[in-house]
Amino acid sequence: MPSSCKDIRAALAACLQNSDCILIERNKPSDCLRPPLVDTLPERCRQLKHGYGECKRGMVDMRKRFRGNKPVAVSQEIEAGADEPSHQLYGGKSAYAEPAVSKADVPEEEK
Repeated sequence: MPSSCKDIRAALAACLQNSDCILIERNKPSDCLRPPLVDTLPERCRQLKHGYGECKRGMVDMRKRFRGNKPVAVSQEIEAGADEPSHQLYGGKSAYAEPAVSKADVPEEEK
């Protein structure tokens, strides 16, 4: 579980290294993550910063203590646009039963 946020952390670090705040203005990454410089970051970096905070918060959340954080797919699915579905961590039955459809519920065109 301590390594569940490493992917989003690496993506945030890469985004910060490519931002104008570090490349052009020569600020430290820690300064770029605090106000007032955080407003100059690109939208993607701000989203990654928010996601990283949620991930770290989820590590201490007692409601998630058994299942852990959701896996974060930053580089493979978002950037490459993966066509294959993401894999489930739990392969058991669904918690909700599928509603049974009777013949009375089906419209006349489909009978």
